[in-house]
Amino acid sequence: MDHKVVLEKQDMTHLSWSRIRRSSGTAGSFLKAQEERAGSKYYYKLSDYDIVNGIVGHETVNEIIVDRLLTILGLPHLEYQLIHADICIESQIIETYVCASENFRQSGEQKLPLDIYYELEKKSGERPLAFCIRKGWENYIYEMLVLDYLILNRDRHGANIEVLRDRKRKKDRLAPLFDHGLSLLFSCKNDPAAVQRFDVMKDRSVQCFVGSRSSLENLSLIPEEKLPELNALKKSDKQILLADLEMVLPKEHLDKIWEMIWKRWEFYEDFCNQRRRR
Repeated sequence: MDHKVVLEKQDMTHLSWSRIRRSSGTAGSFLKAQEERAGSKYYYKLSDYDIVNGIVGHETVNEIIVDRLLTILGLPHLEYQLIHADICIESQIIETYVCASENFRQSGEQKLPLDIYYELEKKSGERPLAFCIRKGWENYIYEMLVLDYLILNRDRHGANIEVLRDRKRKKDRLAPLFDHGLSLLFSCKNDPAAVQRFDVMKDRSVQCFVGSRSSLENLSLIPEEKLPELNALKKSDKQILLADLEMVLPKEHLDKIWEMIWKRWEFYEDFCNQRRRR
């Protein structure tokens, strides 16, 4: 993909959207679509959709910000593109921002959610984290735990980590890090007051298949000698993370997202330094 953010509106009304219920059981849902283009498969998703109010979330924007953050930190991940587009849902034209990604599976690979793979392959009494360590995936998991603390990812359930299986070659690997929409300030929706009062350092309850309900506590699952060596985040990286998004979200919202990432990054640096001084 040539550009992370396409601001010129595209006609994507040809896509057919399938509905996926939110795990919370509330009225909203996430819609997804796919298509073959130029010999490759592309996947598309929308922010939270409400049948009455239309697109009410901004999860697609979060995907782009986290994509850029992962690039800065030097971590492998699925790349996304944010596209300003007209789409069609239930015969209604909606102007919104679509998140696009290209198929990351190699020829011969099949995908399987980690929670299902774990149930098939685990040893008696083996917990998910120990299972991943035995499989040789500990560095991936530790990098994921750090990322999920920085962005306060609330939704790293067992299907948001995928195993790619190549049965012919008898080789399994974890898919690149993906699906970070339910992070940052996603719960604020389009409410300026909620954005203003949002506590960026609060340790909110999260789903984490390999860890606990606390992203902060999950940092302590990483052994001192295994703390990921990441490229340092700098204050000047704010412009990189938020480039071209001022047309998509209010400045106050974007500034709060940066405040959250930066303060959590500072905390993580202190956390690492304290662990290494022990």
